[in-house]
Amino acid sequence: MSSDVFNLSGETVLVTGASGNIGNGIAVRLVEAGAAVVVHYHRDQASAEQLARDLGGALTVQADLTEKAAVDAMFAAGQPSMIVNNAATQTVAGLGDMSFEDWRAMLATNLDAVFLVMQRAAHAWAGRGGAIVNIASIEALDPAAGHGHYATSKAGLVMLSRAAALEFGSAGMRVNCVSPGLIDRDGLARDWPDGVSRWHDRVPLGRLGTAQDVADAVLFLLSPAARWISGTNLVVDGGMSAQSRW
Repeated sequence: MSSDVFNLSGETVLVTGASGNIGNGIAVRLVEAGAAVVVHYHRDQASAEQLARDLGGALTVQADLTEKAAVDAMFAAGQPSMIVNNAATQTVAGLGDMSFEDWRAMLATNLDAVFLVMQRAAHAWAGRGGAIVNIASIEALDPAAGHGHYATSKAGLVMLSRAAALEFGSAGMRVNCVSPGLIDRDGLARDWPDGVSRWHDRVPLGRLGTAQDVADAVLFLLSPAARWISGTNLVVDGGMSAQSRW
């Protein structure tokens, strides 16, 4: 196999939500693979600009991805040839208690925004193809209490990715998902000790995931190594999904 199979030189990859933990890890890994990265952020300008400096002067773009005009402007500024839809929100609320506004806000950020970005990419890449990886979650397959709106948005994202792979494939576009399990971050064990403990007790590979674990999966799906893979959902969870559910 060619040593260049994971080389993204010449590609410009838009990473949405790049100022966060997973987005940061993805951006760093893609630059290591030779890509130019466009660092998207919504509110955390300081973190995005620091990441851009760490990457050697990457372009930063601010956009509310739930607004079509903002998505159009972001494409005009960055002109990506590949996309990682990583931007997302996650809140905790019971289905019986949350407001309709909270429900809609979750779907808008985690699902509507990806639709707008992918549709814009399909128009921009007409005739030349491209690759997209959407970051979903293992909660697309197994919901947790208080996460019903989040799990629904991620399940929808998995199906949206498959639908896009079907409809855009004839234009040379590949669309895939990565569904991470519990990913470590600064302060996670302090903020959620019970959840981290339960994860350690059950996960077959014996640890939390890292942003780098997700980033390597993203690199694979963007790279020529995955040139005949489209419409798949790559679960990156240390084997947790292999556990019996009863």
